[in-house]
Amino acid sequence: METPPTHLGDAPRAFAPTRWTLVLRARGASAEAQRALGELCEAYWQPVFQFLRRDGHDEDRARELAQEFFRRLLARPSLGGVEPGRGRFRSYLLGAVKHFLAEERARARAAKRGGGQAPVSLDACTDTDTTGELAIPDPHSVVPDTCFDHEWAVTLVDRAVAALGAEAEAAGRGGPFAALKPWLLGDVPALSQAEAARRVGLSEGAAKVAVHRWRKRFREVVKAEIAQTVSDPGQIQEELRYLIEVLATSPTITHIAD
Repeated sequence: METPPTHLGDAPRAFAPTRWTLVLRARGASAEAQRALGELCEAYWQPVFQFLRRDGHDEDRARELAQEFFRRLLARPSLGGVEPGRGRFRSYLLGAVKHFLAEERARARAAKRGGGQAPVSLDACTDTDTTGELAIPDPHSVVPDTCFDHEWAVTLVDRAVAALGAEAEAAGRGGPFAALKPWLLGDVPALSQAEAARRVGLSEGAAKVAVHRWRKRFREVVKAEIAQTVSDPGQIQEELRYLIEVLATSPTITHIAD
């Protein structure tokens, strides 16, 4: 995994190649780009799956559709009209899954009529402006884009927490991190912070210092995760602000925005 710059929010002069920039650079043609795209698809499988569930499919069917969607996406030789300077993987993936659903509905309608119909290519799922809504005329679709974006934000936060937990474990701090994680995320457990600290051998003061440091590192990890899905360092803060908006009802977001 490529390492983004330390001060991601400051738009540094040299932006290390990230997964999405690698994909865009080669338009998916190289083995490196295909591997990077595969890693992004694996990381953000959950938003697609939940989008399909909200579209009315039961769990098994949604899983089948998600697997078929990603199979087709990863089999494509290129990314069509995505512009390297404007692309966000989140927007691209949402547009692609919408077109995939349109194709599946067209197949179902054709099957009911008893006739075949040529499949819609996923190459049609992109537009030169990937920052906007990539919608298609579909009166049957009732899932708003914000549902997808909310699941995206939740997945991103979960990945950041898991990465932070792994760092703490590697540093021999797995126990304190697990005990104090609720305060990192803004949860309000029945157990007091002082009691949680005592159970892992920390004073209340030491616990407060640890939570403060982990919150700071949490924000850094969230930004690093966002960097993997945008094509320009200037988009990181903008993407972060948007994800804060879609997670506005979640207490977690207060510690990302601090």
